[in-house]
Amino acid sequence: MEKEIKITEESVISKIYSIRDKKVMIDKDLAELYGVETKYLKRQVKRNIKRFPEDFMFEMSKEEFQHWRSQFVTSNSSEKMGLRYAPYVFTEQSVAMLSGVLHSDRAIMVNIQIMRAYSQMQELLTNNLNFKIEIEEIKKKLSNHSKNIELVFNYLDELIDKKENQKPRTRIGYNKGSN
Repeated sequence: MEKEIKITEESVISKIYSIRDKKVMIDKDLAELYGVETKYLKRQVKRNIKRFPEDFMFEMSKEEFQHWRSQFVTSNSSEKMGLRYAPYVFTEQSVAMLSGVLHSDRAIMVNIQIMRAYSQMQELLTNNLNFKIEIEEIKKKLSNHSKNIELVFNYLDELIDKKENQKPRTRIGYNKGSN
C-alpha cells in the first residue's frame, strides 16, 4: 500500500468552482490530485459512463469555458489557460465515483480527503447561512424596538402638548371669602 497522501483541505477547496449553480472540480485538477494524466482520467470515466449521469458530470459549454477562463487574472496562466478544450467538471457525487473507476489506493485516499473538504465547505456555508438568519432576526427586533420607542416618544409629545396647552379650570364650589 502506498504511503498516506496528505492534501490540505484548503488546496482542495481552492479547486472547487461554482458552475451551473453546482460546486464542481475540473478534470485537470482531479487528475493532478489522483496522480494520473487527465486523458487517463477521462478515458476511465468514458469507459464507465453509466456511473456519471449528466447531473454528476458534464462538459463545460464554450461560453462557460470562456467565462471560467476569464475569471483568472493572468491570461497566460499555465495552470488554467493551458487547457485547449472545455474540461469535464465533476460534482461531489461524481468525485465519489472516481475512486471506483481509477482502481488505486491513492484514488481512495484522495477521495476521502476531497469528501472531507466538501464537508468542511458545506459546514462553512451552513454556518454562514445561520449567521445571516440570526442577523436578520436581530435586525427585525431592532426595527420593532425602534418603532416602539418612536411610539412612546409620540405619546410623550402628545402628553406634553396637552399639559402645555391646558386651559385653566374654572373652580366650582363654595367660596368662603365672598359675602
